[in-house]
Amino acid sequence: MIPYNKPVLTGNEVNYIHAAIESGQLAGDGKFTYACQELIEKLTGCPRSLLTHSCTAALEMCALLAEIEPGDEVIMPSYTFVSTANAFCLRGAIPVFVDIRQDTLNMNEKLVEDAISQKTKAIIAVHYAGIGCEPIFLKELSKKYNILLIEDAAQGIGATFDNKPLGSFGDLATISFHETKNVISGEGGCLLLNNLTFESKAEIIREKGTDRRSFQKGEVRKYTWREIGSSFLPGELIAAFLLAQLENSNKVKKNKLIIWEEYYNGFAKLEAKGVITRPTVPKNCSHNGHLFYIVLENQTVRERLIEYLYKHQINSVFHYVPLHSSPAGKKYARTSGNLKVTDDMSSRILRLPSWVGFNEMHRVIDCAYKFYS
Repeated sequence: MIPYNKPVLTGNEVNYIHAAIESGQLAGDGKFTYACQELIEKLTGCPRSLLTHSCTAALEMCALLAEIEPGDEVIMPSYTFVSTANAFCLRGAIPVFVDIRQDTLNMNEKLVEDAISQKTKAIIAVHYAGIGCEPIFLKELSKKYNILLIEDAAQGIGATFDNKPLGSFGDLATISFHETKNVISGEGGCLLLNNLTFESKAEIIREKGTDRRSFQKGEVRKYTWREIGSSFLPGELIAAFLLAQLENSNKVKKNKLIIWEEYYNGFAKLEAKGVITRPTVPKNCSHNGHLFYIVLENQTVRERLIEYLYKHQINSVFHYVPLHSSPAGKKYARTSGNLKVTDDMSSRILRLPSWVGFNEMHRVIDCAYKFYS
């Protein structure tokens, strides 16, 4: 059976974990955490990064840093993972869902301005599949209305927009190192601070609302509770595993792009026949091969193909159920305009197996052709 995803070691993961144990520090903010943050800053061009135990945690930190209050509104796509909305709902905000583009499946940037109101505190740009969600356009819009731009770059490490890394455009940005991503640590994430006015407060929030970091740097004689915060740090074992992955991030990206290209070329004839659509990568985007998907004619065909592939020992999956159609989405959020493209594309998309070292793309492609024949 070919699984949809398979976590893979890339180098010194086991050695670094052993070194972390031998160091005598398993709690967060040790030498492996700092080494990870330094590498992330080099990869993203971000001036300051803070490792977190998940991308969800990084998003929750964004909500705290944005000083979200009950009734505030945050603009985002409905076609995203639940954490994008949850982080802000926890502070009492109302997600305002905007439709996506049919080509990239990213939020349609041209519809965002109509969703802005006097209650809007932030725009969340989600970079689906490592394709940039027009961050330059959205940055200008955020400046025009004096609201924050936050990048949910969970899938975006190693990808660029206009030759600038995803995660380097917004006031704040987040990255995921979940085991389904390119660079992994099982669970894990990172907060990127491009606007350094948030740096001091972010350190406090991350350390349970205390100024412990200032105490460690000798800036205060004792640390105490300063702000609302939580325990957002990962342990050193997670950071040790992640460091080995980050050191090989370029190799990971190259391998993922090889897989992506073989799928893309392999499905050309089916697209020419009009039975599927392949992903679109705009010219100003350099993606990271994070995932490969095809869009089918309708939901019924998708269900039949999933079943057919499974019978031939291949796991394939669809992606998000749109948040606006979920019970919590109906309760806590609202939509701006209709979400026809979101409803349509989410019902037809199919993701195919792809992980570092995967080399059976031809088997998946051949099986899909047999289904259509």
